[in-house]
Amino acid sequence: MLVVSNRKTNRPISIDHFNFFEANKTLKIAICIFLAVSTFAVYSQVQDHEFINYDDDKYVTNNEYVKAGFTRDSVGWALTTSYNSNWHPMTWLSHMLDAQLFGPNSKGHHLTNLLFHIANVLLLFLVLLRMTGALWQSGFVAALFALHPLNVESVAWVAERKNVLSTFFWLLTMWAYIRYAQKTNLKRYSLVILFFAMGLMSKPMLVTLPFVLLLLDYWPLRRLQSDRRTAISRLVYEKIPLLVLVAGSVVTTLTVQKMGGALGSLNAFPIQERVINALVSYWLYLQKMIWPGGLAIFYAHPENTLSVWKGLATAALLALVTTAAIRLARRAPYFAVGWFWYLGTLIPVIQLVQTGSIAMADRYAYVPLIGIFIIIAWGLPELLAKWRLRSRILTIAAGIWISTLMLMTWNQVSHWKNSITIFSHAIEVTDIEYPDFLLAHNNLANALLAEGRTGKAISHYKMAINLMPDYAVNHNHLANALFAEQKTEEAISHFKMAIELMPDYAIAHNNLGTVLLAEQKTEEAISHYKTAVKLLPDYATAHYNLGFALMKEKKTGEAIFHFKMAIQLEPNNTNAHSNLGNALLAEQKTKEAISHYKIAINLKPDNPLALQNFKMALLRLAEKKKSLQTP
Repeated sequence: MLVVSNRKTNRPISIDHFNFFEANKTLKIAICIFLAVSTFAVYSQVQDHEFINYDDDKYVTNNEYVKAGFTRDSVGWALTTSYNSNWHPMTWLSHMLDAQLFGPNSKGHHLTNLLFHIANVLLLFLVLLRMTGALWQSGFVAALFALHPLNVESVAWVAERKNVLSTFFWLLTMWAYIRYAQKTNLKRYSLVILFFAMGLMSKPMLVTLPFVLLLLDYWPLRRLQSDRRTAISRLVYEKIPLLVLVAGSVVTTLTVQKMGGALGSLNAFPIQERVINALVSYWLYLQKMIWPGGLAIFYAHPENTLSVWKGLATAALLALVTTAAIRLARRAPYFAVGWFWYLGTLIPVIQLVQTGSIAMADRYAYVPLIGIFIIIAWGLPELLAKWRLRSRILTIAAGIWISTLMLMTWNQVSHWKNSITIFSHAIEVTDIEYPDFLLAHNNLANALLAEGRTGKAISHYKMAINLMPDYAVNHNHLANALFAEQKTEEAISHFKMAIELMPDYAIAHNNLGTVLLAEQKTEEAISHYKTAVKLLPDYATAHYNLGFALMKEKKTGEAIFHFKMAIQLEPNNTNAHSNLGNALLAEQKTKEAISHYKIAINLKPDNPLALQNFKMALLRLAEKKKSLQTP
């Protein structure tokens, strides 16, 4: 029989007798309503938020498979792709469902994230209540999880669907595991495996969940009440199927991230820097949990600027708390479970295995901080056990804390309105001395450029270059903005700098070709376009531009080849069809030209040039027929 702890006596109680300890159903429903309504209230503004230009483009706005919704090709892609250095088919399928239902409307995508977060809040409350019978502690943990500003990034960022979705399956796995522990049989265990597998296919963060289930076996499930040695071996043995799935997930994740270049090399981030950053990050997450100020979408890796003494001091502090947790394991088991939950679940994302160039991220704390919330919810009442006004003090303190969190979360959500607001906020609140912080300036500049605010965009591109002068991509972006401002010579200079820094940078070659073509330097432009398609044969834009430039030089045969390549790569490229029609018409291939004009007009009926050329081609064909009929 499954046993859990009585919150008053800390003695085992049977789950069959929960009715003696649970508050009435009305109170439980009231707490659920409060959790759902308050969470929706502080996040409701996301309905008016846009997609942002950091990962949302990869997950939704520029992802043709996702935008297509559920098709045979898109579903097959979701199940097999390692795109963006991840294998998470459940996440891709979730985004495809949104695209099927809401199309390009960001409101629906944001609401789905919010609904998953609300579901996670309610599941967390019910799971904790099911295990402990402690109504108010369970509700308080769920409220902190629901309303803490540190969790805003996971909810307000569409690309972080993987985080809220995987946590949904994490909590369902816990729910299924409680039922299995109550009555161990294959049917119930199969449900545990199913939810766990679906969670891993949403995000590999769940690799630590078997470890968390072992913690729950100790408290509050109390499955170690029989002979301890036998019980421990049995509990570990029953996790083996889950550990097999973990091994598969780890191998898959490391493989796809290495293939995608997401894993930083030891040369870029030496092991000492990784260890110091990881240790300090453990403390910083706790610091942000206590006072969630200065939250940003991006925290650049400090590289070698973190001193060794900070790492050693943090390690000593963590060791001290860990020792205390072990010593208090019998008297305050919630403390040990909560602390090891926090330490263990952060391991996959603490950047010991470096991914990208970040030091930490708010989204990484979404699940780990539940452990700290458990310590607070069960620890504070115990610390104040002898206080006469304990209940009143705890109620007032909880009310003030939750109200404060709601205001701070509402404010933090507002920063996620669009790319300009989120990256402006990041630059405002984050130390910008680290070179890798150029990402924030770059993305802000991209957003400003898209809004037509070219002058400000140029300013931020230049700031990014000051942070990392040898980053070729930044020179390319700055050059594009300068060209938009008709500062052609300066634009050419930065395009050439980008190519000098990265000779195989196909996009920079193509962009430089475009500027040179505008300057009537056609032969030089053709040379760069040819380099671009040689470096990147599937680069449709470069093939089209090369075809256009070749047409100017009357090299019609070559132009036809590259227009056809552009169409093969992008069948719906209206301009490519229209200009291919022009090239074919110049080669006296009138019927073939007409067929491509028709396609161009079908794709874009209001294309006046294509219509004009189409009429000219029809007239030429009619004249040709007439001349053939004339004796």
